[in-house]
Amino acid sequence: MVVGALLATVVAVGLVALTGGLSYGVAGLTDPGDLTRYGIMVVRVGADLAAAVCIGSLLLAAFLVPPQKSGTLDVDGYAALRTAGTAAWVWFVFALASVFFVAADGAGKPVTDVFDPVVLLNYVGAIEQPKAWLLTAGIALLLALGCRLVLSWGWTTVLFFVSVLGLLPIAATGHSASGGSHDMATNSLLYHLIGAALWVGGLIALLAHARRRGDHLPLATARFSTVALVCWLVLGVSGVVNALVRVAPDQLLTTNYGLVVLAKVVAIAVLGVFGHQHRKRSVRELAEGAGGGTLVRLAAVEVLVMFITFGLATALSRTPPPLEIAAQPSTVELLIGYDLNGPITAVSAFTDWRFDLVYGTLALVLAGLYVAGVWRLRRRGDAWPAGRTVAWLLGCAMLLLATSSGLGRYSPAMFSIHMIGHMLLSMVVPILLVLGGPMTLALRALPPAGRQRPPGPREWLLAFVHSPVARFFTNPFVALVLFVASFYGLYFSGLFDVALRHHWAHLAMNAHFLLVGYAYFWPIIGIDPSPRKLPPLGKIGLLMSSVPFHAFFGVILMNMQTAIGEDFYRALDLPWVDGLLTDQRVGGGIAWASGELPVLVVMIALLVQWTRDDERASRRRDKRVEAKGDDELEAYNAMLRQLAKQGPPRQ
Repeated sequence: MVVGALLATVVAVGLVALTGGLSYGVAGLTDPGDLTRYGIMVVRVGADLAAAVCIGSLLLAAFLVPPQKSGTLDVDGYAALRTAGTAAWVWFVFALASVFFVAADGAGKPVTDVFDPVVLLNYVGAIEQPKAWLLTAGIALLLALGCRLVLSWGWTTVLFFVSVLGLLPIAATGHSASGGSHDMATNSLLYHLIGAALWVGGLIALLAHARRRGDHLPLATARFSTVALVCWLVLGVSGVVNALVRVAPDQLLTTNYGLVVLAKVVAIAVLGVFGHQHRKRSVRELAEGAGGGTLVRLAAVEVLVMFITFGLATALSRTPPPLEIAAQPSTVELLIGYDLNGPITAVSAFTDWRFDLVYGTLALVLAGLYVAGVWRLRRRGDAWPAGRTVAWLLGCAMLLLATSSGLGRYSPAMFSIHMIGHMLLSMVVPILLVLGGPMTLALRALPPAGRQRPPGPREWLLAFVHSPVARFFTNPFVALVLFVASFYGLYFSGLFDVALRHHWAHLAMNAHFLLVGYAYFWPIIGIDPSPRKLPPLGKIGLLMSSVPFHAFFGVILMNMQTAIGEDFYRALDLPWVDGLLTDQRVGGGIAWASGELPVLVVMIALLVQWTRDDERASRRRDKRVEAKGDDELEAYNAMLRQLAKQGPPRQ
């Protein structure tokens, strides 16, 4: 591990020595000195590798090796958890050091100048990347403490997802978060970093597991082989997209940035070859009961190549992209990532597409997985209601439309269009998705692990449905407060004004709209059994409780005399927007009027569900009567016969 980290550092520092000096001239900053220039490489490599080891070890503990039947971690999972805790402490130290080095680098000052707390706070407040590293350090510290406190499989799973979130602050800053097309660059970098961390960290954890001669090595190797294949595909596609945003194809051989990109492509291709051999030989040998010698040999060499790839990636983050140097993007492109083709129309809203790599991909993947599940049921002769399939696919289509069509393209630039997207993502899409019954489909399509076999995806899904997290967020009062607060807390607190300038904030807003909407409508009309089952009147009460708050929100927007996000929208200066207040009042009208149709759809769905429940109950009662007779009727007739024997009551 130490040798690999040194190798990655040497690669990064060597390449930066050849290509990175230009970055200070491009940025218009003075050279901060060798200690800052090369020290930032050391702490970046250390932080990235520690993050990968932490994430990979938690992946092993949570999903690659099974827990005990009681739900606590087995010996192998516990060992991986302790490794993750140690790596989290290292991640915290390097992330904290990165705050100093990145602040000094961004200000063009020697790192020794920012040891003064007042100076450091000023730089952190003015520059985005030091703030991102400070947030990352906080997440790493939380993970380090959590790994010392938890022993259960459920909380280990929570720590795993928190560790993945720790990669996001850095992905939202740097080259990808600035300049033109920063939406595409940032989204592709998110995939790239997560895929790399899972692959590298998971392989290191698997190698450590094999060297410990841990149990369940064949199972862990087979599961990781699937993860590695997906990560390799994600790395390849996201890397190509991210590179094309920053370098033109004809600049690959003529610029330093292009040469480093090519070197990284070669390294990823070599890793793909190793992965293929790993799946072809190691998994087969372990399945046949052979030792893990082949796995250890292949994995050790693969890890070294991965360390070199980490060094190339670090150097790439410090090399100025040629398109960023030559291009002079417009104000609109700098603020939202791309230019707009004139005013939005009824036609361009559905034809002027810009594919959202996060939510557009999510829509396609969700649709594909659902169709695959239905296909599996049909192949074995099981039926699945067509209405559920239609509802789910319509929900995926609406998600794609809200984020990748002209509506998604113009949403960051116009408040009225943003409000259309908000209503679609928080009300229309969740309603359609919960009517699709995805969890019921998954539980029927996925094979059960069996009593003597380790739990698999079906058991993980069941554990999530019955988890305290799911029970908390589907609590009627929690779901209602979150759903209503999405309107008032975001737009009237100044939070929306701050979020407008950050692409990651747009991603977070969309995720919030989707998740809160799903949690709210799931107990009301969801096909899947909810952790919080409500009676019919409770469902109507929960639905109608949000209606006045929703309508009042739209009325407030239409009557406001100040524009929300005024500074940002004025900076865009779109000539076809006829006044910010006018556009905001249109958005308020959309918010006020759009609440009626979803409520009507939900009421119809509730009536249909109640009718079908009554029909099913009636059929069950009829079958019981045919089989055993009507017990209630027999009891009533017996009572009448007894009364007849007793005669009339005496006066």
